Amino acid sequence: MKTDARDLILAVGNSMMGDDGAGPLLADRMKQNPIAGWNVEDGGSAPENAAHRIAARAPRRVVLVDAADMGLPPGEIRRVPPEALAEMFIMSTHDLPLSFLMERLAETVPQVEFIGIQPDLVAFYCPMSDRVRQAVDRLYAALRNDPTLDSLPWLSDAD
Repeated sequence: MKTDARDLILAVGNSMMGDDGAGPLLADRMKQNPIAGWNVEDGGSAPENAAHRIAARAPRRVVLVDAADMGLPPGEIRRVPPEALAEMFIMSTHDLPLSFLMERLAETVPQVEFIGIQPDLVAFYCPMSDRVRQAVDRLYAALRNDPTLDSLPWLSDAD
């Protein structure tokens, strides 16, 4: 199932839990309007189950996208360094820590990154907040206009 896209978004989250649906919303947008150079995999709330499909695609880079409680205003987007992801508490509704999944992916993928979107409300059957929906739109635009993602800020001590 190898494709010519070198990069892959692994969208993580549960669309039935308000802002935790940020990843699946991005996956839907990318499936409806593909971005050149990018594939997308909707990992849902068990992204570890997609690891074998990702390995089969043999991407150069995998970028995980998920709602993450980073202590920022709702809708803020940050690239999170792997060492910070392992050390910090990232709100997760998933079975395995994302840092574990990233380590597993890094066994076969040269570059694995994480992008967090700060949620406002994560609860069953709640709608997604406007700020998080707008953040997904900004992230989609960044993927289209800046494949390196250099325009996205890093999570740092200054935040």
